[in-house]
Amino acid sequence: MAEQAPPERNRYVDFLRALSILAVVVGHWLVAAPYMKDGAVEGGHLLGILPWTQWLTWGFQVMPLFFLVGGFSNGMSWAATRRKGGGYAGWYSGRLQRLINPVLPLFLIWTLVAMFGTLMGIDRKIVAMAAQLALIPVWFLSVYLMVAALAPLTWAAWHRYGMASFWALVAGAVAIDVATLKFGVPYVNFLNFGFVWLAIHQLGFAWGDGYFARPQKALLWGLGGLAALGLLVGFGPYPVAMIGVPGSGLSNSMPPTLALLALGIAQTGFALALEPAGRRMLDNLRVWTAVVLVNGMIMTIYLWHLTAFVLVLVAAWLLGGIGLDVMPGSAAWWLARPLWFALYIAASLPLVLLFARYERASSAGVEVPHWRLILGLILICAGLGATAAISIASPYGVTGVRLWLVALPFIGAAIAQFGPVHKLVRPRA
Repeated sequence: MAEQAPPERNRYVDFLRALSILAVVVGHWLVAAPYMKDGAVEGGHLLGILPWTQWLTWGFQVMPLFFLVGGFSNGMSWAATRRKGGGYAGWYSGRLQRLINPVLPLFLIWTLVAMFGTLMGIDRKIVAMAAQLALIPVWFLSVYLMVAALAPLTWAAWHRYGMASFWALVAGAVAIDVATLKFGVPYVNFLNFGFVWLAIHQLGFAWGDGYFARPQKALLWGLGGLAALGLLVGFGPYPVAMIGVPGSGLSNSMPPTLALLALGIAQTGFALALEPAGRRMLDNLRVWTAVVLVNGMIMTIYLWHLTAFVLVLVAAWLLGGIGLDVMPGSAAWWLARPLWFALYIAASLPLVLLFARYERASSAGVEVPHWRLILGLILICAGLGATAAISIASPYGVTGVRLWLVALPFIGAAIAQFGPVHKLVRPRA
């Protein structure tokens, strides 16, 4: 696959995607720091235990890079679809299928785990904690699916208004934070899931159209974003951590704030300033092959890495809490990280080998009425969002599972995908 990549392909896009997913995996495996206390497992959080580690989130919170790469890819893909005479339904249903198909096995497996765990008499709080931890990654997909659904509209706005389409979204994010933090308007901050991530997505369109072609220009954007972030954190109400910290009154990520948008601008600028050097590095076939390998299973790695984490912790707990008696953040804890990471990787490999096939399933678009795409998208996103917020595990009922919640992504996927297949590209002769 690496050798067959066309010479015009921007390999740096794939590199950023792979690098970002590895940063997410490492970050999650570090920040979740459970330990044994009085014979029970406590859900420790490294950022709360060691406040200085909150600065590390400026590097490990890489969701902005995902939306930057998404904007580049969605823009290129939608432009190609238009050139070939394709329509929105076929284009979006293909992207929806590639993203949601790998999620469904994860939902099914954890539904069965939660159900049998409850029936076996395991404390429901433990079941809920394990299920919610393992399914944390799905929140990102609910937001990304909605941003991708709007890509044709935001792409048209980019080509009509250029960078004004980006600054308008920045202004929206500013207005939302002012309404939230100064005037205390409730719930309006959730609109920043749209303003912040759509703004970064617009920068992906700009990248694809050559706006950041000069590294010096990209570097200025990086420095400007970093300066804005420093001012917002140093003199504004925003916390240092770019993800939520237990006990903190304000989270920069749930929902996103102006500080996270500034981080996204900084990451965009610095990443694209390094693009020429990165593309030269990727001319090396071995390096490019590694990038292709990771990208071929990227969704599987992202979705299942916390399940592997839970499996290792359960095994340690069953063995009498071996290794969990060390206080997170201590010198002994840091020295043990390489061993724990080796165990996490060992637990991840069979999961990736088993479930990567769903990522490689056919992604041919399906021509269905737009109302079905929209309804299916709403049901999928409602299920994924509720999973991240309240967990599929239920404190009540015989099954111990919120079956209505589990059903939403499956029903939504069925509504949005069942229909006559419409291939977006001509089959090879």
